[in-house]
Amino acid sequence: MDQANNQNKKISKNTPFINDRIRFPKVRLIDSEGEQLGIFDTLEAKRMAKEEQLDLVLISDKSDPPVCRIIDYGKYKFSQEKKAKEARKKQQNITIKEVKMRYNIESHDYNVRLSQASRFLQSGDKVKTTITFKGREIQHVDLALDLLKRMALDLEEVAELQQSPSKEGRSVTMVLSPKK
Repeated sequence: MDQANNQNKKISKNTPFINDRIRFPKVRLIDSEGEQLGIFDTLEAKRMAKEEQLDLVLISDKSDPPVCRIIDYGKYKFSQEKKAKEARKKQQNITIKEVKMRYNIESHDYNVRLSQASRFLQSGDKVKTTITFKGREIQHVDLALDLLKRMALDLEEVAELQQSPSKEGRSVTMVLSPKK
């Protein structure tokens, strides 16, 4: 008995309500062409679907009465999967790249970090710029803030400031995002 219940639970979670699994007394029916036929008794709707050799599929159980459609379930499932795949393709993955430096960085090294950040921004990634302190260097937070402000000004053509420079423990960070 328990095994049969477990199988029913697996089926009910993964598959939508089709044909005999629809347990509502009345449903709003849409035919295979997309025209609304009206409100029917569920048994009558199942009979109509069987006559057309198609499936009765529950589209929305949130409305009153629930909406069912007479369609070929295999084609419907395929189109839903195809739409989901297209949506995943169109999603844009934005990653955060990090550029680390010290507050007393030399000008050549600063230019290297600047070009790295610019390259990251132009490829569509966000850039987190971090300046770390060791020992007593923590006294020079103002120099680090000035350096980050300078970097934001140098990159203002390709980036916009998303998170202004802020102190976090023994470091100061700033986040830049690419301009639209």
